[in-house]
Amino acid sequence: MMLSSKSGMRGLWFIMPAVVTLLLLITYPLIYGAYISFFDTNLITKWNFVGLKHYVNIFSNTEFVERILLTLHYTFWVVVGHFVIGTGLALILNMKLKGITVFRVILILPWLFPEVVVGLLWKWLFNPLYGLFNAVLMKVGLIDDPVSWLGDEKTAFAAVIVVSIWKGFPMVMMLLLAGLQSIPEDIYEAARIDGCTRSAAFRYVTLPALMPVMVVTLILDTVWWFKHFTMIWILTQGGPGNATNVVSIDIFKQAFEFFNFGKASAMAILVFFVCWLMGYGYRRLFGNGDD
Repeated sequence: MMLSSKSGMRGLWFIMPAVVTLLLLITYPLIYGAYISFFDTNLITKWNFVGLKHYVNIFSNTEFVERILLTLHYTFWVVVGHFVIGTGLALILNMKLKGITVFRVILILPWLFPEVVVGLLWKWLFNPLYGLFNAVLMKVGLIDDPVSWLGDEKTAFAAVIVVSIWKGFPMVMMLLLAGLQSIPEDIYEAARIDGCTRSAAFRYVTLPALMPVMVVTLILDTVWWFKHFTMIWILTQGGPGNATNVVSIDIFKQAFEFFNFGKASAMAILVFFVCWLMGYGYRRLFGNGDD
């Protein structure tokens, strides 16, 4: 009994660094953010308790709902792009082809680059004066005049989506590739013996076996890009107008441009619950990927 108690205490000491890190980096900021949302504050000298005023103002104003809808629109296309490209490349990279390891390394590079670097790189490519895209398109005769890709409401949103897809597809690709490689080859051999075609094997063997990984990847990818900030801020800062003013950009502006820290915190808490609801919805829809 004493030995079991000592082993239990030893286990607690091993997990303690991770628990403390999670409390400091996740739990405490979340609780403190919720606390700030009940105040009209500058975070230093002004702490006026306003209760649920910020939440009431947010829900009584259609702008926040519009930001959420725009963010959902952005997230939908980015996640769809990630899964279409990521799944296709994962299936190709899972084949036993010569030199496939080199392509795996090349294709994962966009995910390894820092987001700031990716944002600045694509901002240069989209530049209307000296950007590579305009130069190439004008040279081949597809356009006559330079296009302001990030300065036009008609193209800015699509441009941001393209950059986000390019940046994020390697994560989906690698997670699905890991899932594909964990499927035993014996299952495919049994399917072939039973007369399964490739398409039938993909539908009845690969997809069910890959479903748990796909559900987790879908939740992670959706939540990550729903609250994404860095590259959109570098590319457009939410403009032109409100064409790319997703909810994360709006929260940043409320806090650090308008100094409405209480309102920004309330918006962030609401975004947290939206992300939780999306994750819960996925788990309910796909049965946690266990079916």
